[in-house]
Amino acid sequence: MLKLEHVNKIYTGHHALNDINVTFPEHQTTVIVGPSGSGKSTLLRSLNLLERPESGRYHFDNLTLDFKQSLSEKAILKIRQQTGMVFQDFNLFPHLSVQKNVTEAPIHVLKQSPAKANANAKDLLAQVGLADKADQFPASLSGGQQQRVAIARALAMKPKYMFFDEPTSALDPELEADVLRVLLKLAQAHDSMIVVTHNMEFARGVADQIIFLEDGKISYRGKPEAFFTEPTQRIHDFLSAMNFMAKP
Repeated sequence: MLKLEHVNKIYTGHHALNDINVTFPEHQTTVIVGPSGSGKSTLLRSLNLLERPESGRYHFDNLTLDFKQSLSEKAILKIRQQTGMVFQDFNLFPHLSVQKNVTEAPIHVLKQSPAKANANAKDLLAQVGLADKADQFPASLSGGQQQRVAIARALAMKPKYMFFDEPTSALDPELEADVLRVLLKLAQAHDSMIVVTHNMEFARGVADQIIFLEDGKISYRGKPEAFFTEPTQRIHDFLSAMNFMAKP
């Protein structure tokens, strides 16, 4: 289980996360939505300790971190070994083939044998629809294909939770659909996922839990059905602005 209690993150003159209390259940998909600048990416990056909140507690299974205290490298490593992060930008190694992008960390971090890492990479690339691209280099791939390689690379580390920060925001609609189909398959397999997205149709179809974040505060946390069919006036206005009117 992953849980935050009374988490605060403050930038100069801006309370990015304001007393965040939330649980992210295992084997479920939590989708985080909200207007630009609401703190969505800050929240996700805090879960991977890429951002360090000033206060609050972070519970990951039997490990508890107090953000008021300095974090040990051992604790940081333990969190990051159990979480996979996929960003807006693909961040692939341009000098390595697709196959080697996927096998690099399992071999050097998890100490898998090359044979096992390559076999796993082959299966993962097939899972994301890129079995025929293993020997190509990132520059020869479309943006959607590169993002699917990034997903395979994250999955290769066998994380307990997968984090996705607007994984399709840089893609055109056709390429976006290819990536969203991969995420849908992961959700249907009951992988533990936390996804920041602007795509409301995807959010409605994939989420077990929706979080609406605004001004660093959670104003809705619950089932997608109520979020979309019985929205508050503020959420209704947000959905309208996103050209996604709530439907009965």
